[in-house]
Amino acid sequence: MPGGLPDEAFELGRTCALAAECGRDLRRCAQMYDELFPATTFDGDFYTAHSLAAAFCAPWASADRLKMAGRTALWVLALDRLVDHTAASLEQVTSLIRDCLAVADGAPPQAAVTRFLADLRDELATVEEFGVLHRLWRDQLARMLAGMARAWVWRDTRAEITLPRFVDNADSRGTCFVDLSHWIYAGDTWAKGHLSELRAASEQVQRYLHLLGDLASYRRDVSWGDLNVLTLGIGRGEVTDAMAGLAGEAGELIGQVRESSPRAADYLWRQMGFNAGYHNISGYGRP
Repeated sequence: MPGGLPDEAFELGRTCALAAECGRDLRRCAQMYDELFPATTFDGDFYTAHSLAAAFCAPWASADRLKMAGRTALWVLALDRLVDHTAASLEQVTSLIRDCLAVADGAPPQAAVTRFLADLRDELATVEEFGVLHRLWRDQLARMLAGMARAWVWRDTRAEITLPRFVDNADSRGTCFVDLSHWIYAGDTWAKGHLSELRAASEQVQRYLHLLGDLASYRRDVSWGDLNVLTLGIGRGEVTDAMAGLAGEAGELIGQVRESSPRAADYLWRQMGFNAGYHNISGYGRP
């Protein structure tokens, strides 16, 4: 430890420096696809929050190893804005999904959102294992897109949705797609060979984050007319109770992962911890 400074302070400083480097990469990406990231929606606080999340979920990593997770998360949020706030009909949503899946399969992009996706696909293709893992990546993308379309229909029709059904549509959040892209790009040998186990844990974390995100964004979602679990006639107490159960189930799966890959387990657990702390939401305990 240089200068005899406390280890904890050094590690916090290093993580913040990592976040700054991740943030610079996110801003460069946003500039490359500027029409996808209007400043009214993607302001400075947005990039700060997401770069901090990337760094604190994997503080042992380099910015280069985290860039796929950060860029994929950025793309997911740009896509989500197009689905929620630009698409005026289900036909437009369906067309966007079809274009994304075609590009995932190797078709040339026709718009900024698919050009960004094609660049992610091509960067992943620099990893030798992507040829074998492409099918899983494409499958998770399809799940996310289907979830976004389902959420669009629910919002548009104001359908009566139960809490379990809402939670089951957590793929619409895209967290699992980000995680899978990260592990394909920067995961160790064990992670790339055990993605089914990691996906199971990631899916449970995603369900927790799906509800956490809605509690954190409730006021904004109401003002924008977005779908939110609290606008479905479901009380906050019921949601936080469900979150506690989901966190416990996620903790069990993460504990199984920890036996073989402590860092993959920490990455998943820290996602819940960081986001709960950042949004000041309680209701989870360490396994």
